[in-house]
Amino acid sequence: MSKTLTRANLSEAVYQEVGLSRNESADFVERVLEEISSSLEQGETVKVSSFGAFSVREKGGRVGRNPKTGEEVPIKPRRVLVFRPSHVLKDRVNKSAARDAMTDSSATPETV
Repeated sequence: MSKTLTRANLSEAVYQEVGLSRNESADFVERVLEEISSSLEQGETVKVSSFGAFSVREKGGRVGRNPKTGEEVPIKPRRVLVFRPSHVLKDRVNKSAARDAMTDSSATPETV
């Protein structure tokens, strides 16, 4: 049921929509992803209009607890990747979910 979007899928979409060769499409996708990755490595925020923003957040060190044994374990400071979807993307996802619920044979307009 769930499908994973891969680099190959993205390259194929660029090939179909833009008309670049398959190799050029694959190179284009790789360059875009590399640019995004490099910017995030440097701690920059990456904003994609009508899609969302990727950013890196610094998390401080803290003491955690092993839930099984109760033993305290130190957790080192680290950087985490955060994605904040745009309102446009959120609206599209919610409209899609509502449309899927309406096409479900067990759903009626009263239950959706």
